[in-house]
Amino acid sequence: MTQNIDYNEISKFSQLAAQWWDPNGKCRPLHIINPLRVDYIKQQIGCLENKRVLDVGCGGGILSESLAKFGADVTAIDLADESLAVALLHAKESNLIINYQKQTVEDHAKEHPAYYDVITCMELLEHVPDPFSIIQACATLLKPNGKLFLSTINRNHKAKLLLIYGAEYIARLVPKGTHDFNRFIRPSELMNWVEQAKLDVEDIIGMEYHILKNEFKLGSNIDVNYILTAQKNSNL
Repeated sequence: MTQNIDYNEISKFSQLAAQWWDPNGKCRPLHIINPLRVDYIKQQIGCLENKRVLDVGCGGGILSESLAKFGADVTAIDLADESLAVALLHAKESNLIINYQKQTVEDHAKEHPAYYDVITCMELLEHVPDPFSIIQACATLLKPNGKLFLSTINRNHKAKLLLIYGAEYIARLVPKGTHDFNRFIRPSELMNWVEQAKLDVEDIIGMEYHILKNEFKLGSNIDVNYILTAQKNSNL
């Protein structure tokens, strides 16, 4: 089986490694949206303390650290050596214990079936050749009643205008070439994959960027960025 890896994408994010934790650098949008993501996860989960959490495609650990600070037992996986090195160092400096591993989620699923209470996979699906493979692996990793959080980008003209022309070329919020429009995922496609993986769609919420205010807000508009919550049936 061909591995579900795009080495060009790994290289692209490896080059950002030194800036993962600079709130005013090239990863600034992640720092802006991270509190929104964490608040949303907490709303859906409740207490995170002692929950086994897997952060898939963790990058430099921005979300991983936030979840660990709320008492979650966090494992975080990525394939970029440089990003993982930054994540490990920052966690140590922050006195946080996070189990960082270089591994695909598919391989992790073979070793840890039905192990996690919560899995987060944020801004990763649009960067891999086979998003459904990621979702299937996450479904395998979840305990019954466990929850999966997926965030990605809708594929339409508005998203292309705002995230590629707006964010990359005009506002320069992210480096040029960060996004590939053809890999954006419509909510209907994502929901179909989730259901094929025998998970139940529980909620979907939009994360809207206001370019003039330079801020994100959660709401019902899923035209561009959105987060989907799925749950594994207790009978599986």
